[in-house]
Amino acid sequence: QERSVRLRRWYELMMENKEELARIITAENGKPLKEAQGEILYSASFLEWFAEEARRVYGDIIPASAKDRRMLVLKQPVGVAAIITPWNFPSAMITRKVGAALAAGCTVVVKPAEDTPLSALALGELANQAGIPGGVYNVVPCSRQQTPAVGEVLCTDPLVAKISFTGSTATGKVLLKHAAGTVKRVSMELGGHAPFIVFDSANVDRAIAGALASKYRNSGQTCVCTNRFLVQKGIHDQFVEKFAKAIERELHVGSGFDAKTTQGPLINEKAVEKVERHINDAVSQGASVVTGGKRHSLGKNFFEPTLLSNVTTKMLCTQEETFGPLAPVIKFETEAEAIAIANAANVGLAGYFYSQDPAQIWRVAEQLEVGMVGVNEGIISSVEGPFGGVKESGLGREGSKYGIDEYLEIKYICFGGL
Repeated sequence: QERSVRLRRWYELMMENKEELARIITAENGKPLKEAQGEILYSASFLEWFAEEARRVYGDIIPASAKDRRMLVLKQPVGVAAIITPWNFPSAMITRKVGAALAAGCTVVVKPAEDTPLSALALGELANQAGIPGGVYNVVPCSRQQTPAVGEVLCTDPLVAKISFTGSTATGKVLLKHAAGTVKRVSMELGGHAPFIVFDSANVDRAIAGALASKYRNSGQTCVCTNRFLVQKGIHDQFVEKFAKAIERELHVGSGFDAKTTQGPLINEKAVEKVERHINDAVSQGASVVTGGKRHSLGKNFFEPTLLSNVTTKMLCTQEETFGPLAPVIKFETEAEAIAIANAANVGLAGYFYSQDPAQIWRVAEQLEVGMVGVNEGIISSVEGPFGGVKESGLGREGSKYGIDEYLEIKYICFGGL
C-alpha cells in the first residue's frame, strides 16, 4: 500500500507539471509539443497503472499430493533493476519500466539516453516531491563516449539483479552478453521492422489515416513505426495517390514549439544520413519518389516526409529499420505473398493491416510473426496492453497486467511435517 500511495502521488505531480515536462521533451528531443504533451499523459499513466497493480501481486496455494505438507507460492522483488532507455520517448520509456519495478518493490538505476537526460532528471525531482525515498530512483546521465562503459558496469555488477533495456537490437545483443556473466534477469524491447498491409477489401481512407499516424509520429522515430507498406495490387495506385496527397496536406515540418508543426527535426545528423542512404539506394534500384525525398530547408536535421513507390524487397529500406520519415510501398498480389514478405524479417515487434474480411482478419492476425498487431488501427500502444516483440525484437512484456511480473521472482515454499 505504501508503494501504491507514493506512485500515485508521483503520477499526480506529473499531471500537475505536464506542460513543463512536455516542453523539456520538445527542447531535448525535437518532437512537436502536441506529441510531447501526449507522451507525458502516456508516461504518467504507467505510474497510475502500477500504483494500482502494486496491491495485486498475488501468491498461490497449491494442493499438495501428501497429506502432511502444504505448498505455497510467494512473489518477491528481484532486487536492484538497471533501466536503460532511448531518446525517442525520454519520459514514457522510463515510467513504463520504473513504475513496474517500484510497484514490485525493486529499486532502480536509470541510465537515460545521452541525447535526452533532462526528462529523467525532471522525473527524479518529482519522485523526491512524491516522497519516494532517496536511493530508490537513481539517474546516471553520461556522455556518448562513456555510454558503453556505463552499460557494461550496469550489466556485470553482481549487485544488479535485473536489466531492462529499450533500444536497438545490436545494442541489446551486447547487453545480453554482458548480463550472461552473472545470469541476470533481462527484459529487452529492441528494434522493429513493422509491416503495414493494406488488402483490397480495406477501407482505403481509414488505411491512409492509420498510415499517417503509424509512419510519421515522432518523424518516424518510434520502435513501432511502420517501416514497410505492402499494398495489394487492386487498390495500390489509389492508395499511393491518396497517401501522397494526405502527406502534402496534413504534415508540416518545423520547430517543435510551433503550433502547426507535425514533423520536428530528427534526433541528429546521423539519423538524417541513414534516411538519405535508404532513399538513394532505393532510387538507384528503380524506386520512384512520389513526394519529399530530401533534407528540408529549415536545417540539417530536418527531412521532408517521403513516400516511395515501385519498391522491392531487395532495397535497404525494406531490409533495415529506417527510423525516419520514409514510407516505402511494395505492391503485392496475394495474401500469402504479403504474409511471406512481412514475416521474412528477423525481428517482430509490431505489425498492422487493414481488411474488412472477418476470416482474413483472423488468418492474418494469427500468422503475423510480431508481438503486437494493429487491425484497422495505426496506433496500438496503451498502458493496458502488453508491449513487446518476438524473434530479435526482444524478451518480456511491459505495461499491462503482465508488466509487473518482469520484476518479481516466484518462490515456492513447502511446509512439511504437518
